[in-house]
Amino acid sequence: MKGSGPGIAKAGIGFGTALAITLSWSANKSLLWAVIHGLLSWIYVVYYALVYHLE
Repeated sequence: MKGSGPGIAKAGIGFGTALAITLSWSANKSLLWAVIHGLLSWIYVVYYALVYHLE
């Protein structure tokens, strides 16, 4: 199938980035924090899991 495969992931933001932005928005309701956490992506996702779900 032409157009599918590893190149698709490079076309947009990654799953980790989208997940970090979503989690950040739900926790903080701040666009600035969502952008910062999106840049940190998986680091923020792991932090969120440790802080908010392992209390």
